[in-house]
Amino acid sequence: MSASPSRYAVAGNPVEHSQSPFIHAAFARQTGEAVAYERLLCPMDGFAATVRAFAAAGASGCNVTMPFKFEAFDLAARKTARAVLAGACNTLRFDEGDWIGDNTDGAGLVRDIERNAGVALAGARVLLVGAGGGAAGALGPIAAAGAAEVVVANRSRERAERLVDRFLASPGAVTPGRVHASGLDDCGTAFDVVVNASASSATGASVPVAESVLKQGTLALDMMYGSKAAAFITWATQHGGLGRDGLGMLVEQAAEAFLFWRGVEPETATVLASLRRRLDAA
Repeated sequence: MSASPSRYAVAGNPVEHSQSPFIHAAFARQTGEAVAYERLLCPMDGFAATVRAFAAAGASGCNVTMPFKFEAFDLAARKTARAVLAGACNTLRFDEGDWIGDNTDGAGLVRDIERNAGVALAGARVLLVGAGGGAAGALGPIAAAGAAEVVVANRSRERAERLVDRFLASPGAVTPGRVHASGLDDCGTAFDVVVNASASSATGASVPVAESVLKQGTLALDMMYGSKAAAFITWATQHGGLGRDGLGMLVEQAAEAFLFWRGVEPETATVLASLRRRLDAA
């Protein structure tokens, strides 16, 4: 008799829109791993209790989405180097005796930019909009990829400065170029890559930076996907940029999480193509 599949979930609020169950089901079929993956809605004041109950019921791990990535970091008894660098976790593995936290966001973002979009980060000027969990995960890998400059811009400049200071003070930080913080109005112009890691698209707010951050051919990537990213992509295209949503990042970071959990690295290109067809048909 075959063993029961290992249980995983995406934990967050909201989660009903998440495509992670589709992605991980595809990875499981591709690799032959026995995995069952679900959505885990967590009350805004009950993330820790919900995840602990999921683990106590025999689950093996979970992905963590907004707004709980900093709370997930606090829950993990052990952290990978990239989680420590980010100060946030988007992946938990419920190892026996303690939990280990990882952050696959930045690795997934870099892989999507360089592999799927075909844009080199080495020597690039990059604007990272936002200073929350998504930005925290992205900053280290973008800098390590060789960006000449990374500007972290946030409505609260102080919060952006705290993120940059924490990153620069980390023993794992790789900074071949300049990394600094700014407000939204004085972040600079004509970047090679603009990444929207803020909550603006998720909440339906307007694009938080001026069109001057773009130049002809700037890759402008929103971490959201589907209808939530549509306004940002339209804005970028209207001002000469190359608009891209976060679907590729979602698939690539999921592959990193799958490897972290199962020790098997899935192939992503066919899964990304299948997911885009699925969403286009919806």
